[in-house]
Amino acid sequence: MAKRIVILGAAESGVGAAILAQKEGFDVFVSDKGSIKEHYKQMLNEKNISWEELKHTEPLILNADEIIKSPGIPEDSPIVVKLRNKNIPVISEIEFAGRYTNAKMICITGSNGKTTTTSLIYHILKEAGYNVGLAGNIGQSLALQVAEQNYDYYVIELSSFQLDNMYRFRANIAILLNITPDHLDRYDNKMQNYIDAKMRILQNQTEEDAFIYWADDPIIKQELKKYGIKAHACPFSLVSKEGMIGYIADGHYTLETPTPFNMEQENLSLHGRHNMYNSLAAGISAKLAGIRNDILRQGLADFEGVEHRLEKAGRVRGVEYINDSKATNVDACWYALESMTSPTILIIGGKDKGNDYTAIAGLVKEKCKALVFLGADNSKLHAFFDSFGLPVADTHSMKECIDACYRIAEPGDTVLLSPCCASFDLFKNMEDRGEQFKSLVRAL
Repeated sequence: MAKRIVILGAAESGVGAAILAQKEGFDVFVSDKGSIKEHYKQMLNEKNISWEELKHTEPLILNADEIIKSPGIPEDSPIVVKLRNKNIPVISEIEFAGRYTNAKMICITGSNGKTTTTSLIYHILKEAGYNVGLAGNIGQSLALQVAEQNYDYYVIELSSFQLDNMYRFRANIAILLNITPDHLDRYDNKMQNYIDAKMRILQNQTEEDAFIYWADDPIIKQELKKYGIKAHACPFSLVSKEGMIGYIADGHYTLETPTPFNMEQENLSLHGRHNMYNSLAAGISAKLAGIRNDILRQGLADFEGVEHRLEKAGRVRGVEYINDSKATNVDACWYALESMTSPTILIIGGKDKGNDYTAIAGLVKEKCKALVFLGADNSKLHAFFDSFGLPVADTHSMKECIDACYRIAEPGDTVLLSPCCASFDLFKNMEDRGEQFKSLVRAL
């Protein structure tokens, strides 16, 4: 009798996992507590995969041999608790997909910069003509690609939620960009729990593998003392050359191994301090994957950036509008504010994830001429920022928000959407928030 796999959540990762599980001969059932998008229903129906929506029918779930759980479902949800009590293994879609491919895995995690770094590595490998897939939190699910494609490499963006349910999966090249407070609401508001999730990217690495990390990050520096790293360590830095594989100094971007590489910093397509880290991590991983220097130089110079990350949305009456909807935590907003060079009207707010806004207080006072709060409940923002003495507008929809910015902004100003928060109070997701921002700016 075929082993039974039940998949919780029928979005990109769940549907991909279902298609791969069916291909590998499992008895498959998909259950989603919410409604399933038509596109995904169609994919399941085409493969004759059983599914349900708007409920979890326990007898059809608790008889599983193994569960593949969407990263969006928390560990304390009632159905997951019941599964744990029955000792039914719960894994992630990435863990499952990794069993059925021998492709090299380049895996990227960190609190900030994951999508940019992942996209940049993929861009460089594609330009080099590699047979490569893009997966994880970005692009098609890894499971669907493993089921339907035959790539030699995968570049995978991994969130802490995905890493939580990964056990035997192995990253051939693991990249840890940084660790700052994020998603603490999912980790019992304990920073160490979140840190432990991020460090899981190291598990199962061998001497044949590489671990690329930002050596200046205080949390990473502290955590690495606890780990016996088997992989080849590849640290990068903006403050030191000593012992570094990659660094930027005196206007030059430099990689020391596996073969030396150097280019003018001003020729990098990505600007701003945070993008220096992303470019170093991407360059090291590309070199380890055997990319030639001329291709690497071209890839670092002509990459166009990532949607919803410091994306120019338009210029209206001499005011620049910038969409940084991907800034769903305080640290991401810090990087955005640091790169501002004109008086800034900051749009901030959304579903708070246990945020402490202290880290951006100095930059808000230095760079911002006004704040526009955008959320269902802005009380925490008022409590923190009202004492700054800046003009504040209180808005509860993107239309209200853009109208307020239009009233406040003067020629030479920048309006920056960099919310620090998740989007789920007013929007479907951060992409929806960014798209609404861009379309309303275009309509001004």
